[in-house]
Amino acid sequence: MKLTLQQLKVFATIARHGNLGGAASELCLSKGAVSQSLQELERQLATPLFDRVHPRLQLNNEGRLLQPAAEELLTRMQEIEQLFGPDAEPSGQLRLGASQTIGNYLLPSLLAGGAQELGSAPRVTIANTHLLCHSLAHFELDLALIEGENHHPDLVSEPWLEDEMLIIAPPQHPLAGQLELPLRLLAGETWVLREPQSGSREQFEQQIQPRLPRWQAGLELNTLEAVMLAVEKGLGISFISRLAVSDRLHSGRLVALTPSQTFPRQLSLVWHKQKFHSAALRRFLAFCRAQTLPAP
Repeated sequence: MKLTLQQLKVFATIARHGNLGGAASELCLSKGAVSQSLQELERQLATPLFDRVHPRLQLNNEGRLLQPAAEELLTRMQEIEQLFGPDAEPSGQLRLGASQTIGNYLLPSLLAGGAQELGSAPRVTIANTHLLCHSLAHFELDLALIEGENHHPDLVSEPWLEDEMLIIAPPQHPLAGQLELPLRLLAGETWVLREPQSGSREQFEQQIQPRLPRWQAGLELNTLEAVMLAVEKGLGISFISRLAVSDRLHSGRLVALTPSQTFPRQLSLVWHKQKFHSAALRRFLAFCRAQTLPAP
């Protein structure tokens, strides 16, 4: 048996895209060349690696067994190439995911503060927690920084920073300024919320919704900026991260209603449990673990 790195690279790329066309485009090869390479790999292993469900190729059990090993070998080969490159230091580009609060309000300053230490800029995907965990499970990302909970059995979650959730309203809201605000007084309020499976929506469903005798859903929006602007315009109240809303609180465009309890939220670092940790990934994890959030 003579497997080649090119065959493994083709296999891993097809596994990420789920079709020959996307893999061919990424690898700058023809679909015929990609198909031939996959067929030769399957011939040498004496087993198919995908179920052909036109127009997609779905990993079968054997393919799922091979994928983490192939990804690790390719990462190690990339490190070897970089080790003997002009800069003599492994610095491969990381594929990072970040949920919206982290991606929009924390990650830019984080990356700016560690630009020299981190080397090449990572490729960043901003999406909700559910989509990021799906991408991690399929080795489409190296690491994700999330604000929701990981429910995927193949992923490892490490507690990272602690954020705080706030109930926000426009300044003219009748309950604004009250020092003590039991949650029952918010019954009947209209809520502007993020989409299902987002970290913010999950927090609302766990910490607020069960404590309301009744509540009314208003707008459902898929970005934090849209949610906050809707609250500014008087379309309802919302449950938002302090990281996201702090500038609007300081400028007086929004106010935090003050219930008689706080709502801490755990931010997490998440990766696939079979993911090989390259030098670049190890360095970024160490950098993240050294960070702290500024006091409110």
